[in-house]
Amino acid sequence: MKTEAFYCEEVLSGKTAVKKVMETENVLAYHHTNPYYPVHIVAIPKKHIPSLLSLEEEDDALLLELFSVIKTVAAQVKAEHGACRVLTNLGTYQDSKHLHWHIAFGKPLK
Repeated sequence: MKTEAFYCEEVLSGKTAVKKVMETENVLAYHHTNPYYPVHIVAIPKKHIPSLLSLEEEDDALLLELFSVIKTVAAQVKAEHGACRVLTNLGTYQDSKHLHWHIAFGKPLK
């Protein structure tokens, strides 16, 4: 099982190289390192937030920035492929305990 360390210590630190799709001051979107779909992009805040349910009022501006990136990337995927899905997981469905959103297209690879 992955923890928040994968995003904070591996991806955001640069230890694990990723193919960036979009980056802002507070958000990074990149191609998933172990994709579940043919097109599988992950969008994460650079600040550690454990999950959607952990968001606080002080995170409102960050959440708006995150959703702006998600919207832009989702629009690109939809324009290129005709459709996409945007989702996040909670509880035991959330392998990595750092808020992240999947922007994906296609049938599952696994």
